[in-house]
Amino acid sequence: MQKLRIAQIAPLVERVPPKKYGGTERVVYHLTEGLVEKGHDVTLFASGDSITSAKLVAPIAEGLRLGSREHSPMIVTMMMLSQVYEKMLHEFDIIHSHIEYLTLPYAFRTLVPTVLTMHGRLDLGDSSAMLRTYRDMNYVSISDSQRRPVEDIHWSKTIYHGYPASCFEFNEHPKDYFLYLGRFSAEKRPDQAIMLAKECNIPLKIAAKIDPTDQAYFEENIRPLLDHPLIEYVGEVDDQHKVELLKNAKALLNTIDWPEPFGLVMIEALACGTPVIVRGCGSAPEVITHGKTGFICESRSDFIEAIRNVDRISRKTCRAEFDRRFSLANMVESYEELYYSLQHKRICNHALSTPLLHNGASVL
Repeated sequence: MQKLRIAQIAPLVERVPPKKYGGTERVVYHLTEGLVEKGHDVTLFASGDSITSAKLVAPIAEGLRLGSREHSPMIVTMMMLSQVYEKMLHEFDIIHSHIEYLTLPYAFRTLVPTVLTMHGRLDLGDSSAMLRTYRDMNYVSISDSQRRPVEDIHWSKTIYHGYPASCFEFNEHPKDYFLYLGRFSAEKRPDQAIMLAKECNIPLKIAAKIDPTDQAYFEENIRPLLDHPLIEYVGEVDDQHKVELLKNAKALLNTIDWPEPFGLVMIEALACGTPVIVRGCGSAPEVITHGKTGFICESRSDFIEAIRNVDRISRKTCRAEFDRRFSLANMVESYEELYYSLQHKRICNHALSTPLLHNGASVL
């Protein structure tokens, strides 16, 4: 197959890959590395502290959240898009943006195909109106459920996230604790995980970051619940510590209460052989198979029953499900297929739009 010249546009909030929390940047990292390994010419647009085998073009030196210098997120992102679409456009066959809406006015006006992976929820504010303004772009959903608020645009494909198997360690013999892993926010309901742990008398480790916008929620709703012998708050963790926590947990207690578009933490748990106990909203029923790789819960009593029956889930089955559905190879190949189809379509459209004489010579 033809090797493609591909631009990957990452958010600038975190470096690629992120030092700690950061789902989108982690996906961009693995996708970029996978495409490079397959021989494609990949340029990654990301912060300058990013680690990549691709060519790196960096509008800022460090990721915005943990960097030492303050920047305007909007301005530096617009600078990056200008670099892609105005200065370097001729260098690419495919542009793949992971920064969603700001890309649209640029992508709309160029013949180079842009793939837009939508990483966030689409049911808030003016999201649907913006997408419908540019309804014919090449959108990728990360779960079928993510599409529901705006189904009437051009969804090219649903592509689940994937990881290299080497990132995780399978463990068939966990320790005696459950795990909450992610971020402290009202929609993720860490308070319910804590209350369930206390009610079921199970140890719960909590590894989560606190965004500045969620600091008040944490102080008012979470901190008072942490002073209990069953609850251990370990803070925000890096990848190595995360794997240790996941592989040794009896189960991931994922008490989300919002339409999460994917939920990387769920496939990270499966990769370690760890079952997932999750509320049945958003992508959860697509990612977790009830009774096989975890439990889909709707009520408090469902969660309690799931906690009591978690030993019925085979950890080998959890890992096998990760290998079958959420491998890096699956993700890379799915995006490759989309890139090639868009490239083929572009070539065909160009040929049809070029008038030919009877002998095949182009009209001058």
